[in-house]
Amino acid sequence: MSVRSTCLLGALALAIASCGSSSTPVAASCKVDRGELPAWATTGFSDPHPKMPHVVGAAGRIAAILFADPLRATDGRDGPQNKILWVARDPQQAMSDLTIRAVHGDDTLERTVPGGPGPSVVDLPKGCWTLELSWSGRTDRLNLQYD
Repeated sequence: MSVRSTCLLGALALAIASCGSSSTPVAASCKVDRGELPAWATTGFSDPHPKMPHVVGAAGRIAAILFADPLRATDGRDGPQNKILWVARDPQQAMSDLTIRAVHGDDTLERTVPGGPGPSVVDLPKGCWTLELSWSGRTDRLNLQYD
């Protein structure tokens, strides 16, 4: 085999290897932080450094504080299951609902939290869901795992 053929085969092997699946498991994108809440998300807690399961949005504009850990998948027949406290980093200027567009594979579901970030129940089917959030002219995105 010529040097040129060997180089071409090596380049082809590298190209094929880089097209494979990621070594990062999908569930890693749905990681829950069980440590201390961000300082801006602690209003209303008596502990000055509260530790709660939470997920902060990719842009850092919102936190989902989880009162169920893990979140339970539900079809809604058993009533509300998953309490989530939504805390916006910046105070809300005008009242505006928090709209949630939840995406998992080919499935898209819509949820609304009346009055904007605050206490809610957000129940979804099993899976790692990407939540696209919008409220008061702001947006953020985070992932939540429902088991």
